[in-house]
Amino acid sequence: MIMIKQYIEKIYAGFLGMNIGIRLGAPVEPTIWTYERIQKTYGDIHDYAKDFINFAADDDVNGPVYFLRAMLDDAWDRPLIPQDVARAWLNYAREGLGMFWWGGYGVSTEHTAYLNLKHGIPAPQSGSIEQNGQIMAEQIGGQIFIDTWGFINPGNPHRAADYGEAAASVSHDGNGVYGARFICAAIAQAFLTSDVHEILHAALQEIPAVCTYRDVVEAVIRFHKAHPDHWRACMEYLQAEWGYDKYPGVCHIIPNAGVCAMSLLYGEGRFDRTVEIATMAGWDTDCNAGNVGSIMGVACGLSGLPAKYRDPINDFIVCSGISGYLNNLNVPSYIREVAFMGYHLAGEPVPDDLKNSYRPNETYFDFELPGSTHNIRLSNPFLCKASHSTEVAYRGTGSLCILMDRMVRGDQCRIYYKPFYTREDFSDERYSPVFSPTVYSGQTMSVMLYLDQWNGNETPGVAPYIRTCHDKVLHVEGYVKLVQHQWIQVTYTIPDTDGDVIDEIGLILEGYAPGKFKTLGNVYLDEFTISGKAAYTIDPKKQMKNFAAITPFSMDHGAWDLYDGTLNLMRCEPALAYTGNYYAKNYRYSATVIPRHGNSHLLLGRALGAQKAYLAGLGAPGKAVILKNDFGFTTLAEIDFSWTHDTAYEIAMEFTGNRIQLSIDSQPLLSVADDSFDHGMIGCGSCEMGRTSFDHFVFQELDE
Repeated sequence: MIMIKQYIEKIYAGFLGMNIGIRLGAPVEPTIWTYERIQKTYGDIHDYAKDFINFAADDDVNGPVYFLRAMLDDAWDRPLIPQDVARAWLNYAREGLGMFWWGGYGVSTEHTAYLNLKHGIPAPQSGSIEQNGQIMAEQIGGQIFIDTWGFINPGNPHRAADYGEAAASVSHDGNGVYGARFICAAIAQAFLTSDVHEILHAALQEIPAVCTYRDVVEAVIRFHKAHPDHWRACMEYLQAEWGYDKYPGVCHIIPNAGVCAMSLLYGEGRFDRTVEIATMAGWDTDCNAGNVGSIMGVACGLSGLPAKYRDPINDFIVCSGISGYLNNLNVPSYIREVAFMGYHLAGEPVPDDLKNSYRPNETYFDFELPGSTHNIRLSNPFLCKASHSTEVAYRGTGSLCILMDRMVRGDQCRIYYKPFYTREDFSDERYSPVFSPTVYSGQTMSVMLYLDQWNGNETPGVAPYIRTCHDKVLHVEGYVKLVQHQWIQVTYTIPDTDGDVIDEIGLILEGYAPGKFKTLGNVYLDEFTISGKAAYTIDPKKQMKNFAAITPFSMDHGAWDLYDGTLNLMRCEPALAYTGNYYAKNYRYSATVIPRHGNSHLLLGRALGAQKAYLAGLGAPGKAVILKNDFGFTTLAEIDFSWTHDTAYEIAMEFTGNRIQLSIDSQPLLSVADDSFDHGMIGCGSCEMGRTSFDHFVFQELDE
């Protein structure tokens, strides 16, 4: 294993590199953007083609983030097998929305594989040539969802390739799987060398000696050797000899493998030129630029990522899996999770500083990774500017520096983290991301602040605040004056939002100096945490339809809507909605449930995805039930309970340790012990055809 700081930084650079490539290539991904049209429209690309409000979700990052969870869920203490990843597919995707392209059975390789799995065909049969045919099995998806398997196998290209193959074989076969082995091995080798030729050589050792994937890569290597200065000539060669006309399907892997090899070679060891060539080449631009971005991000390190590409990401990535909580991805926090897995897989002890900073159940920003900003934002970039700093730190070596540039009395700038997003926060709706808040009423924000003021006769002050999403109201605590050249701690208990969602939390920085004494200087921010027990409500009257869902829920199946001040579900099959902290453990959760038609009117808790949850509520006529979904529904407990349609019931679930209790109208009815799930989201829904209305959701976290 590489030394801890270098390892984490290289994962960080690789993951940022992947997302830079995706963001660069996405605007010219549709097939209408041919190589010739990209050249005519954009010429020689040297920057992003589009300025996004925020870059929405993309399948090329969904897979690497969510399918990696197969290791956490099932393969933590043994080698990965394809069915582990297949379970992650079924558990973390909302069928028909997000995650990947749902282009139809027999058209989209991923949609085809998902339906195969759903209908009981296990992996790797689900992605095999035998099952789906060679054309379907050899599309590009085999190599675009696997970058993180390279990240957790630094310097071990063979094991990286084996894990990549296991993951890719859920949906692909043949050259589709060889592409996964190749890219994973290249990423793993990039931890050891920045020499592209060495990286390609190591990757080629992990695919068969006789296969089309090797043929196209070696053909590009030969062409580059003969024509080392003309990548466009190489692209014309690929079009003539290895183009889509020779490899059918929606997006075959072989032409795109040629582009990846070409961009790596002609990029000449530069991260920026590599992803730019992959984008200008056309074909599957975001996939190719993302894959080579991972490789060269690791190889070049953080210093090799130009600010013009890194800064707009601001450590914020959107995913579109089933958990709205996990979809709001804070990059430095996620990188620590990946590094944690890498150490575990290598059989090496996890360093103490990584253990202490890896806190998946809370918001924790320490700014220790070089250049990290943790998605902290500013409301007024004219008055203030944020940047990473190593000059002043409360603990460790890093902090976030906020430059105050000539603020006067009354000038304000909000310094905040966004724990929740809606459609208005995005330029488009790609891959339908949905969100649940990552912070809640009842929790406490804590932040350390240090003032280095250069000018102005009054010390500026800060006030902690939240903003509620529905009414856009700022809820502000009292102001605290900063202290010159001293660290002070500011804490803030998040107030009750009366059923609304929090979409900003942070500090309002205000200048106090009179106009002729403008405030200039820096405020350093460190150890930003939001933790503690949540206590909140969800009022459907303060929610909205967004991304084919109802805030703040993530819906899987069913027709969901808001009317009469309630959340309403109509379904012809099991349909469930999820929200809340993915890592919540012990809590009491209740809602008003009005059965309208049919049976099965339920709440759910400790939900870990579409295939893992506890459910409780009204079952068959005259029954109350506690169920478990563990890739199939089973009844844990049942009792007689007379219920009628169009009657409101307050249904409550309580989780303490391994004990699950169901109460209806404050009357405890059922209690059962089960050890399957010790944490998870909350939600509501049904297992059968019918209609249900839900209202007044109440959540209270309990003591351990």
